[in-house]
Amino acid sequence: MNQLNKIHPLFIMLIILLQSCQRPEKDVYMFTSHREPALDGLHFLYSYDGYHWDSLPGSWLKPEVGNQAEYFNYHTGKTEQPKYYPNPMMRDPSIVQGPDGTFHLVWTTSWNGANEFGYASSKDLIHWSEQREIPVMKDSLTNNVWAPELFYDDDNKRFMIIWSSAIPVDRYTTADSLGANKAHRMYYTMTTDFEEFSPAKPFYDPGYNSIDGFLLKRDKNDYVFIVKDNRKPGFSDLFCVVSNKPEGPFENPSANFAPTYSEGPCAIKIGDDWLIYFDVYRQSKYGAVKTRDFETFIPVDDEISIPAGHKHGTIFKVPESTLLKMKKYRSN
Repeated sequence: MNQLNKIHPLFIMLIILLQSCQRPEKDVYMFTSHREPALDGLHFLYSYDGYHWDSLPGSWLKPEVGNQAEYFNYHTGKTEQPKYYPNPMMRDPSIVQGPDGTFHLVWTTSWNGANEFGYASSKDLIHWSEQREIPVMKDSLTNNVWAPELFYDDDNKRFMIIWSSAIPVDRYTTADSLGANKAHRMYYTMTTDFEEFSPAKPFYDPGYNSIDGFLLKRDKNDYVFIVKDNRKPGFSDLFCVVSNKPEGPFENPSANFAPTYSEGPCAIKIGDDWLIYFDVYRQSKYGAVKTRDFETFIPVDDEISIPAGHKHGTIFKVPESTLLKMKKYRSN
């Protein structure tokens, strides 16, 4: 019995050691980004708490598709060259990790003159597949596919991509006409393999110019869509709508929650709070609010820190080892 008493603490220490080795790896937050004028490609921020961010230096994927042909502008009735022609562009990068561990990336390839979004995939955020154009609006009278946003529908095992495209002037509503800029509507497509895509369908239509949609799942049969009223001047506000299905219909608009001239919203849950980030672009800064019910929004600008120059991206989580491998790769 005395010998067992002497050995027993050693067993306890061994158990503690084994348990410590089996602790799950720490996660970190990654924030996709572009840098104006969006010609050098994909950038990343990272954070351990979701509030304070640092930059990973350099571009991680340079754009190679889009922006390479003249096009007929349905809005002006003229043949034009894309902005920055002939240089490819990568704006609004959105990343979602699939159930097999693959990271899927989509982005805006052109300000105008595009009926597609860009696509590439990666296993480690360092080495990327060949870039492709996904022509989702090839049969529509539109000149652009803006801010494609990825969402993985885990209930139906499929990916959704949501974007905005300009509509013909003859479809403008009275509400559209309150703004002086072109009017857009939200559309979406679905895929399980990024090889075959469903035909584009309308997603959410508030009856006026809207862009920069971000979809999140709050709970089972509980989805929130964050979107921008893009009528300018006088509007350019962010608000939320809700649905019991990821494809909608969405209803019950919230009050506007960000400063006028904000865009590019994305959200991440941290603890009991949802933190919504957005680009306050006329002030050249990022802002954020936190909410638990998507009805009451508390500004937290004084609680966040984001490097200057960060533009329109989305947030996802990775194991810390992924970040450390990226840092090591860039330092070599």
